[in-house]
Amino acid sequence: MKKVCLVTGVGPGTGTQLVRRFAEDGYHVAMLSRNEERLKALEQKIDTATAYVCDVSDLPSLTSTIDTVKTQLGLPDVVIHNAVGGVFGDFLQVEAKVLEENFQVNTMALLHLSQLLAPEMIARGSGAILCTGNTSAYRGKAHFAGFAPTKAAQRILAESIARRLGPEGIHVAYVLIDAVIDVPWARKAYPDAEDDFFCKPVDIANECFRVVHQPKSSWSFNVEIRPYCENW
Repeated sequence: MKKVCLVTGVGPGTGTQLVRRFAEDGYHVAMLSRNEERLKALEQKIDTATAYVCDVSDLPSLTSTIDTVKTQLGLPDVVIHNAVGGVFGDFLQVEAKVLEENFQVNTMALLHLSQLLAPEMIARGSGAILCTGNTSAYRGKAHFAGFAPTKAAQRILAESIARRLGPEGIHVAYVLIDAVIDVPWARKAYPDAEDDFFCKPVDIANECFRVVHQPKSSWSFNVEIRPYCENW
């Protein structure tokens, strides 16, 4: 029986490469996103990837999708919460509902995913939950008031989950990506940037795969990824 990996936020960059990387290693990947067209196109290219249209901020939708994944594919061995809600502005500009919406995607969806899937992982005694984050999880810049608080909460929640699940044999990790990820919109936003300025999604996916498969004697929680030339 194939191992199962569930990935939320399957967009054109990191999400797609995560699907490819785990599928290459024999996983059947459950792909979650709101974009049905993108998921179906990717499903056509990867035999061991199945599309599930889902808004992770909608608990009934998420619960129903998880139930379907477990019925069709089995309990996920690996869960990667890559979906992200990000609308920006300083605290005088940002609307309260924006902060709340981002919180639902970034933080509450992680809680719900863990609550829906961890009990069976505990019963089995194995599994991995990984969350992709960024530097907003560690600092609140002026124009990130509607975003950074939700990523900081996400990281702390992941740490709390890790402390609870680690002794049960379940690896939880937070992968911080301190970079501009190499996707089409970023290339347009930074037209004069050198190629090395961007962090390649395929390299992010490879690192996430490595972290998930660390031996129990040397698990990581906080993992940082950045291009060698990034100013940090």
